[in-house]
Amino acid sequence: MARLGVLLFLVQIVLAVCALISCLSAEEGKIRALPRIAWVLIILFFPLVGSIAWFIVGREPSPGARNGWSGGGGGERQRPRPVAPDDDPEFLRSVEERAQQQDQELFQRWEEDLRRREDDLRRRDGEPPREGDRPEV
Repeated sequence: MARLGVLLFLVQIVLAVCALISCLSAEEGKIRALPRIAWVLIILFFPLVGSIAWFIVGREPSPGARNGWSGGGGGERQRPRPVAPDDDPEFLRSVEERAQQQDQELFQRWEEDLRRREDDLRRRDGEPPREGDRPEV
């Protein structure tokens, strides 16, 4: 029986900590019924009842929630919108295309430079290039 009491005590503490974090991090416009300080005091002095009251009455439900519970249920499923540019497939595709285009342009410039250097060497009529004219490797 003592183990059950310890377990219930721990559940009450965890619930109170979650309620406090939720209360303290909630935006000012999302808090209902009482001011934030009143909710904090209620949660601290009456952890079990205060925590449950906060989750049921104190905070405004999220926009997609039904009956105070989020998620679940039937209805139309919408594709979640990417929250960051690196989660957007179109953005990633455009970045990859831009990188490939820049690589191609750089490769073309290197080829043109190499051809120009080879032509310069051929124009010297077989003279070996001087030490200062050699390309660095």
